[in-house]
Amino acid sequence: MIGVFDSGHGGLTVLNALHRSMPQTDFLYLGDHHDAPYGDRTPDEIYRLTLAGVSRLFDAGARLVILACNTASAVALRRLQQTWLDAAYPGRRVLGVLVPMVEAITGVPWMADLAAERPAGPPRTIGIFATSRTVDSGAYPREISHRAPEVRVVQQACPDLVPLIEADAPAEVIRAAVARYTDGLLSQLGGEMPQAVMLGCTHYPLVADHFAALLPPGVEVLSQPDLTARSLTAYLERHPEFDRPGTGQVHFLTTGDADRVSRLATRFFGKPARFEKA
Repeated sequence: MIGVFDSGHGGLTVLNALHRSMPQTDFLYLGDHHDAPYGDRTPDEIYRLTLAGVSRLFDAGARLVILACNTASAVALRRLQQTWLDAAYPGRRVLGVLVPMVEAITGVPWMADLAAERPAGPPRTIGIFATSRTVDSGAYPREISHRAPEVRVVQQACPDLVPLIEADAPAEVIRAAVARYTDGLLSQLGGEMPQAVMLGCTHYPLVADHFAALLPPGVEVLSQPDLTARSLTAYLERHPEFDRPGTGQVHFLTTGDADRVSRLATRFFGKPARFEKA
């Protein structure tokens, strides 16, 4: 069984892609809706909450956990891997959604960690739309520059986009917010066009059509759920010990109000998702 952790609903877009790619795998999803959103919390709070969520999934039987939350991946993943995991849960693994995006942009495997592992490519500009905390962490530009220093990374925080998506705001309200953020990113570039943009929050795939429509023609919009699914499939090919065949069951847990969360979850997961109280 593979565990998937998120602060709320957004990780369900990743879970959907994972389940489509690995229909025989059992998944256990935990949303920390009680403490969401993480984007406004301090790094220590994010680490503490992420550690608690990952521990719950390991205790429930998961041997591998995906952090399907950009904020948790950006702020807590390395600390979990380097200072806690081996001592607390030897033989288990924690991966994050940040890694597949960085690998896709740089062409460098995560564990290489050095730009010297590859020849420099042509200069490129990449835009990143994310929560304020993910932007403040600097994780995306830092990890990309380690591997591909020729890539210019420009970030744009989108502080009210997640609340609007979760509130199922009218399309025109969502579009107006996305327009502000795309304008903000493009103004930072001073007329230069990015080759691609990353939607660095797992909520944003639900409004990817607005980003695509409001960005200049030819700008690629990278899909985080699909890249994560592709990356995990490749990881499991290299580490088959974590890929134990199941029956394709998916279970959903929440730290919040299970009935309320279940009503909202279908839009993110793409089909009914019945949550139970963690």
